[in-house]
Amino acid sequence: MSIAKKIAYKPVGMAGGLLAGTTSGFLVRRSWAAISEEKETPDPLCLDRGFAEVVLFAALQGAVFAATGAAISRLGALGFQRTTGVWPGD
Repeated sequence: MSIAKKIAYKPVGMAGGLLAGTTSGFLVRRSWAAISEEKETPDPLCLDRGFAEVVLFAALQGAVFAATGAAISRLGALGFQRTTGVWPGD
């Protein structure tokens, strides 16, 4: 892929990252509320929360962010390919 097209893809990738962060944060808060029936997500430094609860929440947060990020990145790459005819990856 040419340098110009790589540069052209950068804003798409950055916008996708922001969208992934926002979307995954929303999904994690909603999922945690449904699982635990609590509105507040556990803070690792809060003494009122148990170790297992904090670690479980962190694992959920990481998994949702990774899956959301991969889905949005893939959709952005597909859109870029349809627009330019070039796949932005390797």
